[in-house]
Amino acid sequence: MPSFSDALTTFVLLWAVIDPIGTVPVFIAATRGGLEKERKRIAFVAAITAASILLFFIVVGEIILRAMDVPMLAFQISGGIILFLFALTMIFGEGKPEGEKKELRSASDVAVFPLATPSLASPGAMMAVVLITENSSNSITNQMVSAILMLSVIAVSYLFMLGAGFISKIIGDGGASIVSRVMGLILASIATTNVLEGVKEFFSNAWRAALDDFAQAR
Repeated sequence: MPSFSDALTTFVLLWAVIDPIGTVPVFIAATRGGLEKERKRIAFVAAITAASILLFFIVVGEIILRAMDVPMLAFQISGGIILFLFALTMIFGEGKPEGEKKELRSASDVAVFPLATPSLASPGAMMAVVLITENSSNSITNQMVSAILMLSVIAVSYLFMLGAGFISKIIGDGGASIVSRVMGLILASIATTNVLEGVKEFFSNAWRAALDDFAQAR
């Protein structure tokens, strides 16, 4: 079982990349004018679809990488860099609500696009779930805990969509944008840590390999 601090770190990472609060304005814009029953159906389909996508990446993401002969260490470093760039778009870009509401005009089924993806199951979220469930450094129990934490964040997102009208009245689009940028700052810190740990492990492995070669040469 992971420690409480590890579980908390995983939860914060998942909360940052999924960003349930940032989805609220997108949901409101996507379902404006719809009946309450239809809004609930859209929220449910969006949550189920996003959870399915992320569970798919948890189960087969690393398998696909190994089939392509991509080492997890390389994926950790590159994934950390991409997560960092994703965080920068959350901090300095338009922000999740503004950027994704613009995509509604071309969306034929808003439950799948842009709500399920990229609002909930974003590229950053897909990459994050692969990193936090790496087989070589996480037991099956740890991976199951990570999956449960991911599902809990999706469940919170679903509840937020159901209460979107009330939440929007409290924080408004501006408040959702501010929360999204704060989550971006947290995500940038976590992504930087992943990159530094990956680089440290890479040079550590290279140093050990050099020492082994030197010892064998003698």
